[in-house]
Amino acid sequence: MFKKILIANRGEIACRVIRTAKKMGIATVAVYSDADARAPFVQMADEAVHIGPSPAAQSYLIAEKIIEACKQTGADAVHPGYGFLSERTSFAQALADNGIAFVGPPINAIAAMGDKIESKKLAKLAGVNVVPGFVGEIESTEHAVQISNEIGYPVMMKASAGGGGKGMRLAYNENDVREGFEATKREGLNSFGDDRVFIEKFILNPRHIEIQILGDQHGNVLYLNERECSIQRRHQKVVEEAPSPFVTPKMRKAMGEQCVALAKAVGYYSAGTVELIVSGADPTGESFYFLEMNTRLQVEHPVTECITGVDLVEQMIRVAAGEKLALTQDDVKIDGWAIENRVYAEDPYRGFLPSTGRLVRYNPPVAGWTGDIRGVDGVRVDDGVRDGGEVSMFYDPMIAKLITWGATRDEAADKQVAALDRFELEGLGHNIDFLSAIMQHPRFRSGELTTGFIAEEYPDGFTGAATSPDLIRSLAAIAAFAATAEADRARQVDGQLGDELDPPLAWQVKIGDVVHDVAFEGEEVTIDGHDFDLAIEYTPGDRMIEAEAEGDNLSVKIAKTRMGFKMTTRGAIHQARVLPANIARLAAHMIDKVPPDLSRFLLCPMPGLLVALHVQEGDKVEAGQALAVVEAMKMENILRAEKTGVVKTVNAKAGESLAVDAIILEME
Repeated sequence: MFKKILIANRGEIACRVIRTAKKMGIATVAVYSDADARAPFVQMADEAVHIGPSPAAQSYLIAEKIIEACKQTGADAVHPGYGFLSERTSFAQALADNGIAFVGPPINAIAAMGDKIESKKLAKLAGVNVVPGFVGEIESTEHAVQISNEIGYPVMMKASAGGGGKGMRLAYNENDVREGFEATKREGLNSFGDDRVFIEKFILNPRHIEIQILGDQHGNVLYLNERECSIQRRHQKVVEEAPSPFVTPKMRKAMGEQCVALAKAVGYYSAGTVELIVSGADPTGESFYFLEMNTRLQVEHPVTECITGVDLVEQMIRVAAGEKLALTQDDVKIDGWAIENRVYAEDPYRGFLPSTGRLVRYNPPVAGWTGDIRGVDGVRVDDGVRDGGEVSMFYDPMIAKLITWGATRDEAADKQVAALDRFELEGLGHNIDFLSAIMQHPRFRSGELTTGFIAEEYPDGFTGAATSPDLIRSLAAIAAFAATAEADRARQVDGQLGDELDPPLAWQVKIGDVVHDVAFEGEEVTIDGHDFDLAIEYTPGDRMIEAEAEGDNLSVKIAKTRMGFKMTTRGAIHQARVLPANIARLAAHMIDKVPPDLSRFLLCPMPGLLVALHVQEGDKVEAGQALAVVEAMKMENILRAEKTGVVKTVNAKAGESLAVDAIILEME
């Protein structure tokens, strides 16, 4: 067994590998860039080596620096995590040349399956169903248009070396191809150092299902069931679960055996994932096609661990050290159900714009995972951040992974909703409410999933989860209780004023357009004159309230505002205006503040780099026309005109780094 493993990665996956290595008694080495100097994974490792500036291209993507760090610390193996150098044959070869073990598959398997174009050719030769498409070299935009026309729309353009949702564009017509082909090439080059693109038919009503493979160096290959990863946004997975609500035992066996045969054809060992696209329109489940094989650990590996009891990182390390798998295919079971939600630094209330900055408060529902695959009472958090940490513009926007396990799918989803309510994250935009909304959505609960779920269910963006009248009533009671406690605290502080500051016992609470009258008398609570069962504790200054309202357990994040409270629970933010009943009637005379009209400005929606500016002063533009391209979190975002007009002034230049809400241009 290895004595010391270097983790050639960062963030949560570095923490994840370090935890298992420690459990196995193996020393660990972290490598870090300037941006990660104070990151948790650096402190968790036994040793840490600085490898360069913040941009990944100057640090985590330079193989020579990783190898030098191995030599400096005496590390005899490297775990690459996912992304960065994890699927680079040149990196695996360089490690081998220096006598350092690679905790991953053999070089020939990475070469065969890591390249999406070559892997499709091999899959086709092996008799595996592949999606119709063009897998050769595409010479130009015109060539891409010609190919797309021949395949038939819609088509998907993908960077050959891409992954994690980067370098992908869906085209419904020729104009989409012309607009997106060069952007796909640029994203592939910037993120992966490879600008080759391939084009394939986009399967309608598709489900994204993947098979977890695990093999050793002695010819044994197993499949550890499937994961459903259909809920995606911009081709990036948001929710993953295992098993899939769509897959039958017969289908699972057919998929698994085909994927094992493909892995054996290239001499594969270690952990790997075969991604399949399945037509949701085919109830037999037989219309599945090979997409690609990821020759590494997947972000969503914890859900497989939860239902099988297998620590995949530990197995990768043991296989790399030459050990035989200790389990057979018959040992692989499905125990319960697991769901993973990716907590991203992006704001769903602002069109999912990337959000960077400091984590002013970070308090997950359970402490960082310490080794129990199913976490604490079925709740596990894989993270690599902490209070006061920075979410940098240089890396992926994922903050943490929330994993829940239950005996049934509904139980796992219910645990997600409860855990997301208790997940405190302040200082930047995040998608916690959006994740909670998905977990509660009737379509999600039914298991009728496709990769179009988010676009179809939230066509006009996200404004918060649907809220029932019963929940609003409960929040009104909680807000009134909190207001009473705040007023009572004020009376205690300024007690010399006597009874004049005794807290009111009757309140009017307005949430949205709904108004409730809440009154307290001793231990009794009434709402609109009816008894209400409320058990609650609140001390002024608390950020979280745990309450039982009419038998429903609620965790509510609460913050005081000028006229009440901002309350967040069950996937939505609620502004509660709370006034003493005797002065509530005066609120009708308050003058509403009209927000300024900013529609004539093109504002930068997130911190990022202005990659391209398509217009200049005096140009006439049409509504929907592409005006600029801003790159943030390794993704290019096209900014379009909201209305027809003429460009009055241009305030920024291509190549500039812009802050959020920076003015790019002004219309007349």
